[in-house]
Amino acid sequence: QVQLVESGGGLVQAGGSLRLSCAASGRTFGTYTMGWFRQAPGKEREFVGATRWSGGSTYYADSVKGRFTISRDNAKSTLYMQMNNLKPEDTAVYYCAAARGWVPVTMTSSYDYWGQGTQVTVSS
Repeated sequence: QVQLVESGGGLVQAGGSLRLSCAASGRTFGTYTMGWFRQAPGKEREFVGATRWSGGSTYYADSVKGRFTISRDNAKSTLYMQMNNLKPEDTAVYYCAAARGWVPVTMTSSYDYWGQGTQVTVSS
């Protein structure tokens, strides 16, 4: 049973930083695609970034490019997303997701497993 548990959300002022973590368990994730998504109130869940657990390219939404960085610690089976220069429009619940294989990374339907989400609130 795959489990994804996010943590690290919170309240921060605009311009501040947060680091989200996604602890993954239940499987060897070497061939998986790992993604971050977010959902603001009244809006659809949207793609933020994705990478392959085994390494290689990392992709970001234009809205976060240059501000967010995805990394991973294979020994801890943990995915991270460092978020810098946060803006009020980054306020959302952030979700970690996992997909078997390399998939179209921006589509929510590509992912097989989801975490419960962590709230990020950026005040102006």
